[in-house]
Amino acid sequence: MTGLLKIREVSTRYDISARALRYYEEMGLIKSTRSADYAYRLYDQQAVKRLEQILILRKLNISIKDIQLIFQSAGTEILLEVLEKKTKDIDDEVALLKELRNIILEFIGQIRQADFGRDADVKRLYEKAARIEDHITNISYDGNASPAHRLLDVTDRLKKMPEVRIIQINPFRAFSSGRDTIENVLGTFQQWQEAHNHLVRKMLYDAPDFLWFEEDMSAEWIWAVEEWVTQEDVKPYELIEFEGGLYAAAMSVDGDDDINGRVYSGILKWLESSGFVLDERHGRRTMGHMVNPTEEIKNALGYDQMDLYVPIKIRE
Repeated sequence: MTGLLKIREVSTRYDISARALRYYEEMGLIKSTRSADYAYRLYDQQAVKRLEQILILRKLNISIKDIQLIFQSAGTEILLEVLEKKTKDIDDEVALLKELRNIILEFIGQIRQADFGRDADVKRLYEKAARIEDHITNISYDGNASPAHRLLDVTDRLKKMPEVRIIQINPFRAFSSGRDTIENVLGTFQQWQEAHNHLVRKMLYDAPDFLWFEEDMSAEWIWAVEEWVTQEDVKPYELIEFEGGLYAAAMSVDGDDDINGRVYSGILKWLESSGFVLDERHGRRTMGHMVNPTEEIKNALGYDQMDLYVPIKIRE
C-alpha cells in the first residue's frame, strides 16, 4: 500500500467527509483502488491531485455537473467557458443585490416618513411591502440556478439559512444494516438491498430509507418494509421497529460536501429562536435521506439532493 492513502487519511487531510469522497467517485470525478489484502478504498497520488482540483473548483462554486464536463474535456476550452459563465453569474448576482438594496432603502425611507397613527399610511406601507415581495420573487435573472433556496451565494457569509421544515415521522418496520463500517454499509448492504427491492415500500414523504454516520466513521442504514416481511426475509440483516419522532429537516443542495457544515449549523441556529430544542436521547440521531428518486433526475440536476433530519423536541 506504499504511496496510497486510506479514505480516513484523505478525509482528515482535506477536511472533507468520507461520504463526499464516495459521492465524487459515484459521479466519476475520482477513482479509488483496492488491494487484495485490504478491503477499503485507497487513493493514489493521481486521485489526490484530482481531488485537489475538485475542491478548488467547488470553492469557486462550480457545479458538479460542470466539473464533470471540465474533466471530460481534453483542453482548457470548457474550463474557460465555465469560468466565464461564472463571472457573468456573479455580475448578475451583484446587480440583483444592488437592486434589492435600493428597494430596501426606499422602503426604509417611506417607513421613516410614515405616520403610524394614520390608517392610510399603514395601508400604503403594507401595499409597498407586497410590491417588494412580488418584485423579489418574480425578478428574472440567469444567476444562481436555485433562487428558491438561495437568494445569493456570492460568498459563504452571504449564504442564507437553510429552509427548515418540521416533520413527524411515524413508527415503521425496517431492516437495518446494523452499525458497520461505511464500506460495508454502502457496499455489501446496498448490493443486498438492490437485489431485494421487492421488500422496500414507499413511506411518509416518499422517504423509504435513512442513513446516519457515527464519529468513529461507522454508519447504519435502514429501509422501511411492509408488515408481512419477516426476519427470515431480511437475513443476514436485522428486522427492527423504528420509533420515528419529531425532526427538523432541511435540504443540502449540490452534493453532500457541506452536509455536516452549513446545513447542520443552520438548523442549530434556527433552533435557537424556535420553540424546539435538540432531542439528545439515546438512539435518536441526525439522519440523511437522498431525495432524488431516479438517476435521470440526478443527472438532469447535475447533483444529488439530500435532506438532513435532526431529532428535536418541543422546548419545555
